[in-house]
Amino acid sequence: MPVAYRLRADMSRSINSLAKEVALDIENNRLDNSLKTIYRLVADIISEPLCTSNVFSSKVLDNLCQAIGNKNLQNIGYSPHPHPNVEGTKIFVYLVTKIQKSGGHTKLIEALINLRPDHKHLILSTELDGNSDITYINEKIAANPNISFERSPKKTDFAEKLTWLQSRLLSLNIAETYILNHHQDSVIIAAVQPQIKLNARFYHHGDHHLCLGVHLPIIHIDFHPMGYYNCRNILGVDNIYVPLTAPDKGKRPRQIGFKKDGLLTTCTAARSNKIEIPYFIDYCEVIPAMLQASGGKHIHIGKLTPWYIRRIKKNLQKLGVAEDRFIYIPYVASVWQALHEFKVDLYITSFPYGGGITLIEAMGAGVGIALHEHISSKILCCRELAFEQIFSWQNPKELIDYCAKVTPQQLQIQGDLARKHYDDFNSSDMLAKVILEEQTILPPPDCSAKFKPLLDELACLNASQINLFNLGKRSLYRLLKRLRAKAAW
Repeated sequence: MPVAYRLRADMSRSINSLAKEVALDIENNRLDNSLKTIYRLVADIISEPLCTSNVFSSKVLDNLCQAIGNKNLQNIGYSPHPHPNVEGTKIFVYLVTKIQKSGGHTKLIEALINLRPDHKHLILSTELDGNSDITYINEKIAANPNISFERSPKKTDFAEKLTWLQSRLLSLNIAETYILNHHQDSVIIAAVQPQIKLNARFYHHGDHHLCLGVHLPIIHIDFHPMGYYNCRNILGVDNIYVPLTAPDKGKRPRQIGFKKDGLLTTCTAARSNKIEIPYFIDYCEVIPAMLQASGGKHIHIGKLTPWYIRRIKKNLQKLGVAEDRFIYIPYVASVWQALHEFKVDLYITSFPYGGGITLIEAMGAGVGIALHEHISSKILCCRELAFEQIFSWQNPKELIDYCAKVTPQQLQIQGDLARKHYDDFNSSDMLAKVILEEQTILPPPDCSAKFKPLLDELACLNASQINLFNLGKRSLYRLLKRLRAKAAW
């Protein structure tokens, strides 16, 4: 039976049924089938909003990936031997699914590399979720002689990608290996085998969906209190807390002031994957209503789909808000610097999915924050990354009223508190302290008691998604993701 049809049958039964089919594939050396089956299952789950921040890991799938990788090592003729001495020239290896110019994990890789600028760094990419941004790589990464980038050969199947990746790992004199896979990348999780002795660290950045690799028997690193306590207390992972950080690009110049012209300038930075998600409120409706009340302008940084932008403009028109008060910028090199450049008074965190790195950049930039409290998930609202006195909201009326009435003095106080929090908890010095001084272990902050889930809203939202129209939309979304990824296989 073809893999795709067998997968659908297994999903209708249980994960254990799927595991038996994959185990049979491994036994019969059909490793490409087994890797694709796991990839497709995870791709389906992470594209289902009902699973977001509810399903985080699977020991079964991780163990299957490890079994595939062990079998492939045998196929390529690997025999155990002493690991090379890494004294002298150290090579730090980063395993990724792809490199893109936007996104938190790309910035994390840059930060890790910057900690050791004089050492050699190699990024190995499976390209399983589309092609890496080669322009960005050539301009920002390959320009540094100490950094190399290699991607899996094109038009190869999953098993061939696994052989390529394991062969490269076996040929290198590795000091440390950092794993930053996309959720569904079965190849990377299969490649990382104990007998290769990679001194590996799993960086759990895909922490609000099911992610392969959570249960690998290696050092597991979480970046915020919500993820740390979830992995430790709920998933049973022996993990380490490393604070999420951003490089300091300067305090907000005092001469900028707040609401200089008497009008509020707000900003949100997020791509469509954090905005265009089924939720009980919609960004494309909330922002126009907020602009109507504030009389100011809103800057959106991050790529949105054309039809979503049309919805925003349509809602602006309905409310009589001039279209030029919504400023759309698909990409900026630095959100931090853009907040200063555009004299942003208030940063509105993305919703329904918050962004950790952008929140930290906004705090470091000395800008006040309006943080959305997710109706069911601490992880998705990022409150524990922010300062205690932050303004937060759940109902749009709370945000609209705040934006209509907030004073320059209140914004200045909030901006100063934000910057102090960044200095205390999220500066690059904090990352260096933990990564370079390996004896330094920072305790994560306690989780906030202020989180108030709206479970009745969640129930209503989930019920609304179980209809033919929304099921059809999600099926189309999954199909598009598969086609995009298949273009790189």
